[in-house]
Amino acid sequence: MIKTVAKILQNKGHEVYSVAPEATVYQALEIMAEKEVGALVVLEKGKVVGIFSERDYARSVELQGLESRTTLVRQVMTEMLHYITPEKSVEDGMSLVTESHCRHLPVLKDNELIGLVSIGDLVKASLAEKDFVIKQLKSYIKGK
Repeated sequence: MIKTVAKILQNKGHEVYSVAPEATVYQALEIMAEKEVGALVVLEKGKVVGIFSERDYARSVELQGLESRTTLVRQVMTEMLHYITPEKSVEDGMSLVTESHCRHLPVLKDNELIGLVSIGDLVKASLAEKDFVIKQLKSYIKGK
């Protein structure tokens, strides 16, 4: 049973919270607080152009002494470099977040945003997959 990114989205849903690159960091933080999420996909004309996360805020706004009410998301977002497609496996996703040192992956199908998976989603799915395999092996060993 190889679990795919599509299966993760089927279980968690396809809802993605986003922000425009012209929004202020303060506006983005308000959305993140309201939705209780750690990152927003940055969309421009319906296309993914980046990710804005708590990490971006801490490193690019706070540590640089910028003002969140006047700094634009575009100035501090992580530009869209890494994404995953729904048919990829959980293992593929784990490899990608590990190699790229990112915590969130937009899920694109035919260049359209259909969801977002976090490192937490991938770890949870990976553990469930391994638990399933262990149960199957135990059942096989016991002859059931």
